[in-house]
Amino acid sequence: MGIKVRPTNNTKRKKTTKSSSSFMGTIRKFILKFFLFCIALSLFFVVLFKFVPVPFTPLMAIRAIEHKKAGKEAVCSHDWEPLENISVNLQKAVIASEDGNFLNHNGFDFIALQKAYKNNSRGKNIKGGSTISQQTAKNVFLWQGRSYLRKGLEAYFTVLIELIWGKERIMEVYLNSIEMGDGVYGAQAAAEHWYRKDASNLTPIQAAGIAAILPNPRRFTATSSSSYINRRKTKIVRLMRTVGKIKY
Repeated sequence: MGIKVRPTNNTKRKKTTKSSSSFMGTIRKFILKFFLFCIALSLFFVVLFKFVPVPFTPLMAIRAIEHKKAGKEAVCSHDWEPLENISVNLQKAVIASEDGNFLNHNGFDFIALQKAYKNNSRGKNIKGGSTISQQTAKNVFLWQGRSYLRKGLEAYFTVLIELIWGKERIMEVYLNSIEMGDGVYGAQAAAEHWYRKDASNLTPIQAAGIAAILPNPRRFTATSSSSYINRRKTKIVRLMRTVGKIKY
């Protein structure tokens, strides 16, 4: 006659604990694999875009959806041009207006960030301290917004493009990708839209006109501008003289 041994409460508890540990281990492995996959994917695209023109950005898709919802035509004017085909005047203009220390910092301008924090804490005009490198990282790889997650990812991609792309490529991607009007992206499309000419032929005042509207290119216009934008143009042209010869 066989003897049946019933599992004790301790045995049941051990089985439950083992099962729970196994489940948590599976979750941890999944999270680790997903994290490594995301890093590998981000590195792949950063390396790819060092050599290949960026075909479109998340912002272009977002704007197209916004136009669609508003019942407007989803216009996206975007013509990629090598940096040598973009006027040095425009390169100087965006450095003068957006990031005076672009050629010297490693992706982050902590002095500008400190000034921006002080200005914003006064509750007056909201001013950003983002560098051209940070703006490029955000425009090419991320979405718009002010969340801590996005800012953290922006810092991550900024470090990557500074290390892998270098300043010249960052400037090239920046001038080919940023929004320079409603549905207008990049220097060539902006030069044609605002001045009916190629980006290589922009004069200092025309380049300053494009740079002046970058804080809000859907609200401001580079031609027939408001007095505020005209003052910005004058200031940018003056600052352009201090940039000197650009050495990437």
